[in-house]
Amino acid sequence: MRDKVLSDFLDAAAVGLAVTTGAAALVAAEVVTRWQGRVGGPRGGAERLPVCDWIAPAVAAHPGALAQSFAKLAPGLRWQRRASADPRDAAFWNGHANALVLGPGGLEERDDVWLGVTVMVPGTLYPDHSHPPAEVYLPLSAGEWWNAGMAWTDPGPQGFIYNPPGILHAMRAGPEPFLALWFLPI
Repeated sequence: MRDKVLSDFLDAAAVGLAVTTGAAALVAAEVVTRWQGRVGGPRGGAERLPVCDWIAPAVAAHPGALAQSFAKLAPGLRWQRRASADPRDAAFWNGHANALVLGPGGLEERDDVWLGVTVMVPGTLYPDHSHPPAEVYLPLSAGEWWNAGMAWTDPGPQGFIYNPPGILHAMRAGPEPFLALWFLPI
């Protein structure tokens, strides 16, 4: 059985994913079906990075049920820098963090779905990357996304971004802190 904070967040995430259309809606339905189908093993031990100070301002600037639900969950997450981040690039090293809610090392250990979050300080660029599974982002704040099939765009906190499998993509924070959820069926 899931704890109430995680369960409430997942319910809010399922509602948030209802905005998706087309291929993104198929990915959204798959990830929701997977997390509703079974409960993964629990994991303990939160870790925090200084960039997490930007979560509260991001949520305050764009309050909504999903963002508020996430804010309750955030302190229990294990925040980490991207594995390829280089400490010599101080802006990126200190300007971003990722955490898994569902997935390896997440609040709930899963091998079939990843639900993660990224926070970035204003002006941070998350570098080009790709991965085999398709991905859906739900912005919780302002931010921009790019992929090899579209120009930079900000869908707003009520929108979504879809990245097809294997496509090169990136994201960046503008003048506000960046906070977004990402969903991948593994």
